[in-house]
Amino acid sequence: MKKSPNPIDVHVGSRVRLRRMLIGMSQERLGELLGLTFQQVQKYEKGANRIGASRLFQIARILGVPVQFCFDDAPTEGGAGLAAPGFAEADQTPFILNFVSSSEGLELNRAFTAISDPNVRKRIIELVRSLGESGAD
Repeated sequence: MKKSPNPIDVHVGSRVRLRRMLIGMSQERLGELLGLTFQQVQKYEKGANRIGASRLFQIARILGVPVQFCFDDAPTEGGAGLAAPGFAEADQTPFILNFVSSSEGLELNRAFTAISDPNVRKRIIELVRSLGESGAD
C-alpha cells in the first residue's frame, strides 16, 4: 500500500510551484540552479519528496522569497487545516491555489493585472461572474 504525502510537504511544494510559475521560471531552470533534475523538482512540488531545510533555504533564495513564504497558510497538526474527516467544512483553498498556480490561472492573473482601468476590471469581474452563473444551470 502506497503512503500518501504529508499535507505539509504537499503545501510547501505547491508554494514552491506557485512562486516558480509567478516569476516565469521552468522546472528545468530551477533544477539547474539546484543541481537537480526537473523530475526531482516535480517530486518536490507535488509533495512526493520532502524538501530538507538546507534545500528549502536554497530554493527560497533562488525564488526570491523568505522561507516563511513556503509555509504561509499551511495546514496545522490538529488545527483547522487538518480537521477530522466528516467534521470539517469544505475547504476551497486547495482548489483556489491549484487554479492560481495553473498556467491558465497565471495567464489570467497577468492579463487582468495589466488592465489599468479599475472600471474595466470591475466589468470583467461582472462578466465572469455572470458566465459562471449561467454555466451553473
